[in-house]
Amino acid sequence: MQKGLSHNTVIDQELRGVKLFLVLYYLLQVIFDYSYYYLFPSLVNRSGSFNEGGLGYYLYAIELALLPFAIYLIRNNNPVPIKYIYLCAFLLATLVNDLMIYWGTDENYASGNIGDVLFLIFTPIFLNRRYFFLVFSGFILKYAILGIVLLQGIVIVPISLTVVISCITYILLNRFLDYVKAVRESYNTQMEEIVKGIVATLELKDPYTRGHSERVAHFSLLLAHRMGQFSEEVLKTFYYACLLHDVGKVNIPDYILMKPTTLTEEEYETIKSHPVVGADAMKGIEGLKESVDVILHHHEHWDGNGYPDQLIGEDIPILARITAVADAFDAMTSMRSYRDALPVDEAYNRILAGKGTQFDPRVVEAFQEIFPLWVDYIKTRDSLMTDSMKKAAI
Repeated sequence: MQKGLSHNTVIDQELRGVKLFLVLYYLLQVIFDYSYYYLFPSLVNRSGSFNEGGLGYYLYAIELALLPFAIYLIRNNNPVPIKYIYLCAFLLATLVNDLMIYWGTDENYASGNIGDVLFLIFTPIFLNRRYFFLVFSGFILKYAILGIVLLQGIVIVPISLTVVISCITYILLNRFLDYVKAVRESYNTQMEEIVKGIVATLELKDPYTRGHSERVAHFSLLLAHRMGQFSEEVLKTFYYACLLHDVGKVNIPDYILMKPTTLTEEEYETIKSHPVVGADAMKGIEGLKESVDVILHHHEHWDGNGYPDQLIGEDIPILARITAVADAFDAMTSMRSYRDALPVDEAYNRILAGKGTQFDPRVVEAFQEIFPLWVDYIKTRDSLMTDSMKKAAI
């Protein structure tokens, strides 16, 4: 997956690439074979019949048999394997076909399958260097096997053509990737600025939460990295989600947010509305839709006693479970209008006490492992705050 782009965006781009590949692959294959064997038979140094020797029309049968499977994967939003399946099937089928035609004959090897060129030319549309090198090495290996088995040095011609075409397509691939990288970096920068602008607006409304979103994002990313099951792309989107997890508080009256005494039951119900308000605000914004689950469910409890939907256990999105621990820890170790900040050790023990009730046990275990990193971050924050206050006094 690509860093900084949502999962859905990456899948959409792969779907477009696969569909374009399939249309051009089948269309150009038929046009080329018909022209090569029937319209211009003089180009073929044999009888000119496509069906003479080798797999003949069974090549088409093999390729057509792959189409329903490709359609199934496309409909299930899993297009990534398609290009690899077609490549492997094509290499194996054409290798067998060429061996059947030329093995045991005195005829010089001559490849007349447009698919060889199509695979090489189409590699840039997938924006994937690994796939490019697989295509390149696959064709070199095929021709090397044919040369060794048939004992024909003529295979150096298709090998040379493969190298030349591959050089051209690799240059194009890198140009495309450079362009995509530039667009992605610009997108990430703009998105981060937009998110931080929203957060800054929220913090103007509630000064006691100043810095809270950034700390929760930092703590959450450390936790997510430690759990080791998320791609860089997912983590980038998760970062935005953490920054925006309390965005729904813009809808809460100031007197409730900054109330120095215990909230009434009615006021607490108002506070509990902020996940729904925030999720509703973000779900219609392109680029932030993936943040909705974290915003909506970061106050759910492992035992089902959270809000707003009283989800239980694994029903709570994993990233929301991670955010819940980070959010609770930072809330406890930060000053609020109604209390002073708790000591770090006390907050640590409260998180452990909530294991299996308020918090996912697995997330708490990861929290225990990286807790020293959180402490270092807090010490750095406090040190910077102290230095800033000293400078202001001077």
